Amino acid sequence: MSFDQPEYTADVVATGALRIFEAVREYMDHAGRAIRVYQAGSSEMFGSTPPPQYEATPFHPRSPYGVSKAAAHWYGVNYREAYQLFIANGILFNHESPERGETFVTRKVSRAVGRISQGLQDKLYMGNREALRDWGFAGDYVEAMWLMLQQAEPDDYVIATGESHSVQEFVEMAFEAVNLDWRKHVEDDPRYLRPSEVDHLRGDPSKARELLGWKPRMTFENLVQHMVERDLELARQEKLLAENGFPSYSTSQP
Repeated sequence: MSFDQPEYTADVVATGALRIFEAVREYMDHAGRAIRVYQAGSSEMFGSTPPPQYEATPFHPRSPYGVSKAAAHWYGVNYREAYQLFIANGILFNHESPERGETFVTRKVSRAVGRISQGLQDKLYMGNREALRDWGFAGDYVEAMWLMLQQAEPDDYVIATGESHSVQEFVEMAFEAVNLDWRKHVEDDPRYLRPSEVDHLRGDPSKARELLGWKPRMTFENLVQHMVERDLELARQEKLLAENGFPSYSTSQP
């Protein structure tokens, strides 16, 4: 979406972070109270830089979103160094859960799998299924965010599983969870291809493991199963509503 709305993306993601840092700085100057800030970075900042990616890996973002996240990261570093603010930059790789927005590929897949299994739709249209990502469970990653803010000094931390899987692997595992053949339901659609792709992201969380004592608990396989199970239940509820005449629900949705 950032390719369609680059100025909006920069205003919210980059300048938005700057506004927060400036508000915190002014508040601390006037109130004399210490504030700790978690700055949400992204693996998209690394873009086309070869894996594994860690804290000192150069950024080469490939989308307006990635560029904006890189700007927010460096704003955080600058305010930390210039004003001694406690700003922890979390460079989080893809963190997923059933609460993920449906425009993100993992939730798009799990939502479609649930609906297809209940006869609410037939096809799932995908972009680049060969892209490799380091996917972890959002609950594990929120713990890492909290741990960053408990340290004596602020720093930058890569939070990742250290494993990468393709979008195709996620698709196959999700359909397998409901005993369906993905080949009968998945079609490629060029509308979902990025103008410039990020081919391979895989983080090295060694620093977080050594300094924060953090490590991911949920495996990739369990993450896929967890998301599909939740969206399968949502699809069952949706089907029940449609069968009982609620006009907002239809078994013919694309």
